[in-house]
Amino acid sequence: MADIKQIPLPDYKEYTPNEMIDRSRFLLDDLLRRRTVRDFSVRKVPKEIVDNCIAVANSAPSGANKQPWHFVVVNNPLIKKKIRVAAEEEEQEFYSSRAPQEWLDALAPLGTDSSKPFLEIAPYLIVIFSKSLDILPDGTKLKTYYAIESTGIATGFLISALHNAGLVCLTHTPSPMKFLNDILGRPQNEKPFLVLVVGYPAENTKVPDIVKKGLNEVTTYL
Repeated sequence: MADIKQIPLPDYKEYTPNEMIDRSRFLLDDLLRRRTVRDFSVRKVPKEIVDNCIAVANSAPSGANKQPWHFVVVNNPLIKKKIRVAAEEEEQEFYSSRAPQEWLDALAPLGTDSSKPFLEIAPYLIVIFSKSLDILPDGTKLKTYYAIESTGIATGFLISALHNAGLVCLTHTPSPMKFLNDILGRPQNEKPFLVLVVGYPAENTKVPDIVKKGLNEVTTYL
C-alpha cells in the first residue's frame, strides 16, 4: 500500500497563553449550559443546521481514519412513529423485567420511564450507527478499527455542535436496538450506537437539578 502523502499542518492557529485561557474558559462556560432535555418543541429546525453539525461529527478522529460511522437523519413522522413503538416495547420490557433494581433506583430521580413521546415530537432523530467493517460495492469487506470508540468521539462532537448551534438533544439508547436496522434499512455490518433526539426545548421545559463531579474527583495530575 502506498504511503499517504504528508502535507503541512493546515490552518493551525497559535494563541498567546492568555488567549488560550480565555478561549478554554469561554467553551467551558458555554458547554456547562448544555443539559439533556426530554421535552421538545415541534418547531422545525432548518436542515442546513443539522447538516453542518453532522459535518462537525464527521471531522472527528477515528482509528486508521476509517470513519466507522453512519448517521441516519429521520424527520418523517411515519418512521418516527415506528421507532417510538419499537423503542417503547423494548423499554417496557427493560423497566418491567430486564433492568436490575440497582439500575432502576439510579434512574428513579431522573423521572424516566418506558414512555418516549419525544421520539415523535422532536423534529429530528439522528440515529448513529457504528461499523465494524466497511463493505464496498463489489462486496469486498474492509475491517475498521476502534469502531465503538471512534463513533463515541464523533457523537461527542455532534452533541457539542448541536448545543453550539442553539439546539438541545437527548441521548436515547433502548436495549436492544436491533429494530433500528430493520426500520431504517441499514445493513448488518452497522450496529446501532444510539438515537440522538434533536430540536428546540418545549416552552417551560424543566430539567433535573443535578451537578457534575468536581475536577479534583475526575482528574489526576502526575
